[in-house]
Amino acid sequence: MDDHYFSAHPGSASTPRQICAVMRGRKIIFVTDSGVFSKRGLDYGTALLAEALHVPPAAHVLDLGCGYGPVGIAVALTVRNARVWLLDINPRAVQLAIHNARAAGVGDRVAVLQSDGTADLDPQLHFDVVALNPPIRAGKSEIWRLYREARDRLHGNGELYVVIQKKQGADSSEEYLRSLFADVSVVERSGGYRVLRCRMPFRGGNEKILSEELT
Repeated sequence: MDDHYFSAHPGSASTPRQICAVMRGRKIIFVTDSGVFSKRGLDYGTALLAEALHVPPAAHVLDLGCGYGPVGIAVALTVRNARVWLLDINPRAVQLAIHNARAAGVGDRVAVLQSDGTADLDPQLHFDVVALNPPIRAGKSEIWRLYREARDRLHGNGELYVVIQKKQGADSSEEYLRSLFADVSVVERSGGYRVLRCRMPFRGGNEKILSEELT
């Protein structure tokens, strides 16, 4: 994991490299770089998240904090007529995601945007599925904000999938997510990671109080 991969201004020198990963049954080549998350190879949590996603045909999917794009690109390659949006605050990650989507042949169904959370996304856009591997080093308040923003971008029957390690706060994340959603369940558990599926979002509620209790 690279320091400051969630930064809007990565300071490390560019050292691009190529990696290969098998995701959702497809072999995919990605270009990565210094200053982005998991540059040396696909991390276990991201791979687990990609496999756990249930994405119906023609779904609109948001990969929030996409890095160089592995989850969203894998979805675009394996789900018929899916439309995928990739967002990241890191401009280097955004350029890599654009390149990788085009190289994988899905550039026509993948939109990539630099954005702090969903701030710069069209406010009219809502999604059937949101995938999030939260930036743990950014701190709990930032992660909680991303959870709320993800909730607010779902259709009424949409689903948020979050992957997080137990030692990095899976219990507190699950508790906070239960203040945002009526249905939160663990759909995958492996290698110390959990993938949480969150459905039936509450609009408003007790999340502020709970956030203060968990801080």
